[in-house]
Amino acid sequence: MGGLVDRHAVFVTALLLFSGFIMLYSASSPFSLRHYGSDTSMLIRQLLAAGVGILALIVLERWDYHRLVLLNDVFLIGGILLTLLTILPIGLSNGRWLPLGPFTFQPTEAVKFSLILFMAHSLSRKGDTIRSFSEGVLPYLILLGLLAAIVIVQPDLGMIVVFGMVTMAMLFFAGARILHLLAVGAAGIPLAFLAIRFEPYRFARLLSFLSPQAYSQSTGYQTIQSLTAIGSGGILGRGLGASHAKLFYLPQSHNDFIMSVLAEELGLIGVLAIVALIGLLVWRAFRIAETAPDRLGQLLAMGIGFTLGFQTLVNLGVVVGLLPVTGLTFPFFSNGGSSLIITLALIGVLLNVSKQGAQA
Repeated sequence: MGGLVDRHAVFVTALLLFSGFIMLYSASSPFSLRHYGSDTSMLIRQLLAAGVGILALIVLERWDYHRLVLLNDVFLIGGILLTLLTILPIGLSNGRWLPLGPFTFQPTEAVKFSLILFMAHSLSRKGDTIRSFSEGVLPYLILLGLLAAIVIVQPDLGMIVVFGMVTMAMLFFAGARILHLLAVGAAGIPLAFLAIRFEPYRFARLLSFLSPQAYSQSTGYQTIQSLTAIGSGGILGRGLGASHAKLFYLPQSHNDFIMSVLAEELGLIGVLAIVALIGLLVWRAFRIAETAPDRLGQLLAMGIGFTLGFQTLVNLGVVVGLLPVTGLTFPFFSNGGSSLIITLALIGVLLNVSKQGAQA
């Protein structure tokens, strides 16, 4: 007889999903009306993506994660091949996305999912060799370098940061030496700087991050408008639907900067409530890791929890001007079917781990 899934995680996921729909409609309706002729067009697309994501969640919640990870090589290679299609000059892609009829799919989101599965499966079998740099850390750095070399061409530096931090976090959870991880992090800093310095738009983003007022009419405009929206919302906000920023003052108000609109409409209270829900989901992931029946389940749960938490913090950091613009979505809220589907798929794996932990 199977165990019960973590009901707290299910409830919080449902609440975040519902809240995300409401906020996306509010933030996207002017853009959707102007570009698609209907104020609900983008919401409908997100609802369809949610349907696919919920189906993935149900399947993965019931699919024994021990069997699922046996396919992690297939998932990872498949994700890499799909990502390659976005950079090959064969006319199949639209930047970072592959067209699927009237919809698009971002392959790097699938790579994120498969990377967590691959690392959890591989690291769960490492044992004490994880303490060795050549056997425990280096193989994953080679994989990370391959992924970075492909994704940098898209270009998508934000997703490379996610891949890098997921890799480092899971190595840490698996017991890698802190000194090895610090050395890798130190070596990565100059590489990141070079990637920024020799790509004009990235360097412009960095300069505008350091001094947004000096670039208020160019690369700093988005940050200034975001801070203006947040400031005008105050503690209680203007009211749901009453944002001024979404009326084409704030670019990407329904994507990367949807939390700016939420802050303007629902105020600091609204932002804290949503962040608390995400924090609760991350906490449940680590609690599930504690009760997981084995090392594999533990690493899966911690990897999923870390990924959700890290992406949330990075997005918030960008929105309030503490980090340069990265293009990373806010989980459950930002417009983007690929991100939502993969987020729900990860929750499905998490629930499967929780069920088997309860059974044990």
